Amino acid sequence: MTPRPSRARRFAQVDVFTEVPYLGNPVAVVLDGDGIPDQDMARIARWTNLSETTFVVPPSGDDADYGLRVFTPGGEIPFAGHPTLGSAHAWLEAGGTPRKPGQVTQECGAGLVPVRITDGGLGFLAPALRRDGPLDEELVERVARGLGVDRARITGHQWVDNGPGWAAVQLASAEEVLALEPDDQHMRDLTLGVIGAYPAGSPVAYEVRAFALPKGVREDPVTGSLTAGLAQWLIGSGAAPRDFRVGQGARLGRQGVLTVEARGEDIWVAGASVTCVNGTLQA
Repeated sequence: MTPRPSRARRFAQVDVFTEVPYLGNPVAVVLDGDGIPDQDMARIARWTNLSETTFVVPPSGDDADYGLRVFTPGGEIPFAGHPTLGSAHAWLEAGGTPRKPGQVTQECGAGLVPVRITDGGLGFLAPALRRDGPLDEELVERVARGLGVDRARITGHQWVDNGPGWAAVQLASAEEVLALEPDDQHMRDLTLGVIGAYPAGSPVAYEVRAFALPKGVREDPVTGSLTAGLAQWLIGSGAAPRDFRVGQGARLGRQGVLTVEARGEDIWVAGASVTCVNGTLQA
């Protein structure tokens, strides 16, 4: 088989939801993604072996600054949170100029996603949920088996799917979330988020963990799309304040922090990003 001709393309690896390099969630960003065949994008994503790899491509119209293709090791997904912020960060660092001052507009499988530029970092507007409402009881019981907890420990549950397929459950405390030892056999077809609250006055309000074996990711370190869906659920039901912070990644040696802000009907998820790798990729 004759290899397809390749060329050097601008590449960055950005650590998202952290101010300290190597303590957040990295995303690989191919800044010149136009013209790479779909199967090669998937192959590159499997090779980087990160939770997501993105490819910046031309937008389909004049409403966006760029298009974004998002791949996990298991295939393409329409939207993901930390890749949205990491890709916008890399695009701006590479000299991208937004059409609208103070806002990058990304086009992806979830449509147009605004990204605010602030002094503290970048924040994306949570896209509309593709699926919401409570989980059926059979699924909740399967989740309990996968997490290794009694069904009674699950105090709430909801679909919070904005693209990746997230189902979510709530436990009584952040301590219980951190103590989870999931069973891969029972988790193999679950794309699941788990949230639990810290005591009042803690530096962050909630601890979150994200499990996505169907996407090739056993546990994601820090997950913007999941936090966006969780915020829509908990703020919408009145169970959470309109502004709060989330911690994620402690069990993986990370220290991710995500900031949630509700502004009218809009929910924004924000955090710091830092570039750890700059160079080129042959594709």
